[in-house]
Amino acid sequence: MKAPDNEARAALKEFVADSTAAGERIDQWLAAQLAPDLSRSRIQGLMRDGAIALNGKAVTEPKRKLNDGDVISIATPEPTPAEPQGEDIPLDILFEDDDLIVINKPAGLVVHPAAGNWTGTLVNALIHHCGDSLSGIGGVRRPGIVHRLDKDTSGVLVVAKNDRAHRSLSEAFADHGLTGDLERAYDALVWGNPGRPAGTIDAPLGRSSSDRTQRAVVAEGREDARHAITHFTVQERFGERPDATSMASLVECRLETGRTHQIRVHMAHIGHPLIGDRDYGKAFFTKANRLGDELGSIVRAFPRQALHARLLAFRHPTTDELMRFEAPRPDDLGQLLDAFRLWDGANIG
Repeated sequence: MKAPDNEARAALKEFVADSTAAGERIDQWLAAQLAPDLSRSRIQGLMRDGAIALNGKAVTEPKRKLNDGDVISIATPEPTPAEPQGEDIPLDILFEDDDLIVINKPAGLVVHPAAGNWTGTLVNALIHHCGDSLSGIGGVRRPGIVHRLDKDTSGVLVVAKNDRAHRSLSEAFADHGLTGDLERAYDALVWGNPGRPAGTIDAPLGRSSSDRTQRAVVAEGREDARHAITHFTVQERFGERPDATSMASLVECRLETGRTHQIRVHMAHIGHPLIGDRDYGKAFFTKANRLGDELGSIVRAFPRQALHARLLAFRHPTTDELMRFEAPRPDDLGQLLDAFRLWDGANIG
């Protein structure tokens, strides 16, 4: 169990499971013992942070079953501030004026504070950089945030610096460019070849039944189903074979809607998950074994989904000027693509 740092000193609590707890999930049992102070989701977050130990060893699996006599230790940190604090985190700024700021977000940077990521986010960086000029419409934990990118997705993101700009940009994103000039394009490196040069995926998304933090294609009539459309165009193919299949493809995805994990779920739904996607492409990880030693090692080591928000275009909320921003591919994705281009495909297993 990791020691608490000086900024979040933890109170250590210990519990001993009796015979009535035998066979119960550790997260469920702890939630019952600690209610209403800590929720089950909060307990799961503490597990991910290494703050819960079972018989002296850190436990990270919420489904772990208890035995009679098990000793559970939990280090609960002091409450974090209700409002995010500014942090001096470097920003790659593509544009900034009195109304908005456009960022090239690196992979690994969370957009706003949430469970497990209360600090070190883009919002913390923006508060430090912009001071009091951020829009308050998004609430104290999401000031100025109009749209989001996943933690491990890189690329262009716009943030509003005042409420008027926030309303205008939010309306444009809500409309998804159907009647305006909003345009979003992503580079995605996927397994296989979609089989046609271009296509449209029209499939509603909802919560996954196996993992509430993930999304899945669901029946249109389901209560949580959300309309979702992705347009894709194949840009390059790698490891092409005589039967017109290939090992991987670089695909441009354009969003007509903006649902959580939309591109990742949609591409997996048609059988071409993103390379490196550990949530929606686990079943494809062994395909790296067919790429030879060098490229296979590079693919296995790639730490995130191969997805980059390359292009964002919208009307400026004040000047009505059409703004268009492109973020160059980050080094990790560029190097991965170069490795595929250098690979001749002759050693496909």
